Amino acid sequence: MSFVKFEDVGKIYKTGDVEVRALHDVSFEIEKGEICVVVGQSGAGKTTLLNILGGMDTLSEGRVTLDGRDISALTTKQMATYRRWEIGFVFQFYNLIPNLTALENVEIASQLSKKPLRSEAVMKAVGLADRMDNFPAQLSGGEQQRVAIARALVNSPRMIIADEPTGNLDPVRSLELMLLLEKINELGTTVLVVTHEKELVNAFSKRVVAIDEGHVISDGMDGYYNYE
Repeated sequence: MSFVKFEDVGKIYKTGDVEVRALHDVSFEIEKGEICVVVGQSGAGKTTLLNILGGMDTLSEGRVTLDGRDISALTTKQMATYRRWEIGFVFQFYNLIPNLTALENVEIASQLSKKPLRSEAVMKAVGLADRMDNFPAQLSGGEQQRVAIARALVNSPRMIIADEPTGNLDPVRSLELMLLLEKINELGTTVLVVTHEKELVNAFSKRVVAIDEGHVISDGMDGYYNYE
């Protein structure tokens, strides 16, 4: 059984009498322990897909399961629990609390978990052993994103979802961040990365799912971003 499964997923947004279809009959699967990259231009439907899997949006049609559990059928309360304990989120914007140190930003997230990892150990794992006591304003963009990844990891999530995690980073820091996500994946965590950065995707031999106008247009294991 696949760890993540999208089955004929559709999403329609309504504004008055106007309907906008963001996803059309999206179907694909992600195996446990896999790293999958979803690519496509802005407005293709990548973030909508991610938000549905992450429990931050609902689908209009179809079904989404994680390890056999139908997350598209969860109640509001169940969905909140799912977001808190099952998924770790990494966003383009770091969303760190400015008046807390890097370590404290991770510790506050660990308080939401039933079985958190040690915050100090997670900070060391992402290469920030010597930056724990620094405030966000004292960190580079790449370091702030590493704090965000540590915050996502501290709850021992079953899956990491990263939405344009390198969007605010230069090419060198972007590569470092992708290597970090690859390392996290090699330790057993399933990782889904959404991006539009072609050169970065092509540097890794990972599963690539391309989306255009809400449709899956290709799904390959060669790690090549062949969408134009």
